[in-house]
Amino acid sequence: MKKMHFDIQGMSCASCQAHVTKAVEKLEGTKNVNVNLLTNDMTVDIDENKVDSKKIIQAIENAGYGANISSDSGSSDSISSTSISSDSISNKNIPNNNNITSNNDSRDNASSDDKITVSEREVYLSNNTHSNTASTKSSPMRNRVQESNDLAIKNMKSRLIISLIFWIPLMIIAMHKMLHISMPAFDGIKNSLIFALVQFVLTVPIMIANKNLLKNGFKSLLKFAPNMDALVAIGSTASFIYGCISIFKMAYGFGYNDLNLVNKSMRNLYFDSAGTILTLITVGKFFEAKSKGKTGDAITKLINLAPKTSIVIREGKEEVIPTGEILVNDIIVIKPGTSIPVDGVVIEGSTSINQSSITGESIPVEKNVGDEVISGTINENGYIKMKATKVGAETTLSKIVKLVEEASVSKAPIENLADKIAYYFVPIIITIAIATLFGWIIAGESMSTAFNFAISVLVISCPCALGLATPVAIMVGTGRGAESGILFKTAEALQTLGEVKYVIFDKTGTITKGKPKVTDIISEINEQDFLKIAYSLEKSSEHPLAKAVVEKAKEGFEVENFLAIAGKGVEAEINGKKYYAGNIKLMKENNIETEKYKDKASKLLSEGKTVLYIACEKELIGLIGVADTIKDDSKNAITLLNSLGIKTVMITGDNKVVANEIAKQVGIKNVYSEVLPQHKEQIVSNLQKGNPVNVAKVAFVGDGINDSPALAKSDVGIAIGSGTDIAIDSADIILVRDSLIDVVNAIKLSRKTLKNVKENLFWAFFYNAICIPLAAGLFYKSFGLELNPMIGSLAMSLSSLFVVTNALRLRFVKMQK
Repeated sequence: MKKMHFDIQGMSCASCQAHVTKAVEKLEGTKNVNVNLLTNDMTVDIDENKVDSKKIIQAIENAGYGANISSDSGSSDSISSTSISSDSISNKNIPNNNNITSNNDSRDNASSDDKITVSEREVYLSNNTHSNTASTKSSPMRNRVQESNDLAIKNMKSRLIISLIFWIPLMIIAMHKMLHISMPAFDGIKNSLIFALVQFVLTVPIMIANKNLLKNGFKSLLKFAPNMDALVAIGSTASFIYGCISIFKMAYGFGYNDLNLVNKSMRNLYFDSAGTILTLITVGKFFEAKSKGKTGDAITKLINLAPKTSIVIREGKEEVIPTGEILVNDIIVIKPGTSIPVDGVVIEGSTSINQSSITGESIPVEKNVGDEVISGTINENGYIKMKATKVGAETTLSKIVKLVEEASVSKAPIENLADKIAYYFVPIIITIAIATLFGWIIAGESMSTAFNFAISVLVISCPCALGLATPVAIMVGTGRGAESGILFKTAEALQTLGEVKYVIFDKTGTITKGKPKVTDIISEINEQDFLKIAYSLEKSSEHPLAKAVVEKAKEGFEVENFLAIAGKGVEAEINGKKYYAGNIKLMKENNIETEKYKDKASKLLSEGKTVLYIACEKELIGLIGVADTIKDDSKNAITLLNSLGIKTVMITGDNKVVANEIAKQVGIKNVYSEVLPQHKEQIVSNLQKGNPVNVAKVAFVGDGINDSPALAKSDVGIAIGSGTDIAIDSADIILVRDSLIDVVNAIKLSRKTLKNVKENLFWAFFYNAICIPLAAGLFYKSFGLELNPMIGSLAMSLSSLFVVTNALRLRFVKMQK
């Protein structure tokens, strides 16, 4: 399956979104159709053997909308698919812009055989600039959304100005008696035709200014896919036509001296309703578009973190170039107060880097030669030189922007309910309006009264608010998370996290710092020789305990036949003898006697230390005690999670004594110790099953590497402390900071976002449930309550504005530090 992205034109409400979705889902070979009303975007997985982009576009057009492949679709003709990748080109000799035409110029340390052609460079730079989301201050998806929204605001502003110019005098003339304004020229039966014709003349420009809305509405009707525009088009056009009919009746009355008909027809002019419906809808859409533009502010801020230009050293000279043209291994000059353009390593100087924009850390971090620096962070005071290690789409900032964008436009499970209702919503409303019209006529009311109620039903309904309820909250929520270093990969992860009952933590590197140190060396042989043996066995292992031993010993012997045994330790040959280093399980499996060190091992374990057993052949030759310290905020984070009603669990491969000691210190009661990596997944599964009636949702927090199976199995996988390597496939949520407090922040943000979505859906659903009966006149006979169509159109516009502004409140969610 191949994922494709499309830009959709002509959508105005949730019904449009539902119709486009249905049209594409009907095609054979399509899956996971996700249409987003907020961004006018669609993603779909396709089987290229059964369907192609042309068929998809045709299906959308047949449904009454427009579509085209978006620039970031990843299609075969996209620049990003070129065979010249940044990896394959980074080590070649790339001439700078000033020297492209010269065949003799070359980059420092590059041989004449290591050159590429000018055309290759152009392709690479095009690709690099295209993909460098952050550093070029552009993003295909973000640009598309912004351009679409800017164009919508511009068009609606023009429509609104024209509409207001003619609507204000229209309303003054139509309601001058109610406003107690003296207008003799429009008073009385004699002036009634002038009164009607002036309203007609003032209404026509409003209809023309909003012709696209009317056109789209009737077009959707002809395609049997009515949307919100259809409701407005029917309501305003019916009012306008009814007013025109009244003018003809008045003219007829004057011609045949039937003044009673003239007087009756004068009271049934609906030009003010037609003009008001269109004008107020445009007012609402204008402010809605302005508010929607703010929902993506977090993404815009992220994109703007990287500088537009950078200073690089080429051929021994400083040169200012667009950040998008930086290549791997380029030497970049970073002056005080400037932003880091790409990921890299400090090669000269020292400074303090403000990483709050990426990691959320409020305190600047000291950076010296050899330390890594992250794109989008700010150099506080020192002058440094850095070597670029990741550029373009590979930088941390670019990956963060991409993750946030993808999460912003993804669909949460809760949105499926809105989609199903929206698909049938408009046809039901039209049916209700028709039933209202004929119902009141049959009940003996005048045509004017029946028409008034029917029009009110049409214009009070608001599928637009229904379609915006979820996506605006998701976009603002994911953006707020990104500002604090919390990256949600999908909207589903954002929703699910707020529903979790268990949070499972890996111990090493998650609750603890993951950098244990050697605290005790117990052996009967020479300590220096013992450490060399330990070093030799552990130098090829990636386990944190191994690193502690290597750091302590510094040197060792040559080894052969090295073998790492998951969850137990390692074995290897030194000078023809087999040595073992690992836990008690490894010793027992190889029939190595541990009794003589039993008491000393027990003492170390009682102190919360991990014991590393070292053996030669079948004899235990010593112990190494290693201790890992708890992170400063772990206990506080666990306490806060417990206060939220979440059950916390710790899983570790470490022994029971050490595990219980760590758990006791941080306040975790549920502990699983001596667990092999492959068995963590089973524990997650067991907790998920929980109560058979009410299956519990489980989040797993780990480092995203050896915890991959558990991360994938859990309902929500959270990778913590990923730093500059944020693309962990197994995790659903990435916490850039190495802090468990962000687990708490992520859950709180998820819950607030989900609450916001429910508030929006409540407003969209129950607003209609309350207002439609009122608009239809169900309370007219009993209580004398009726809803003027003009008030209905205003309420419709305000409902959409309410949904968007309510979602914007998520921008101010406070995060704990």
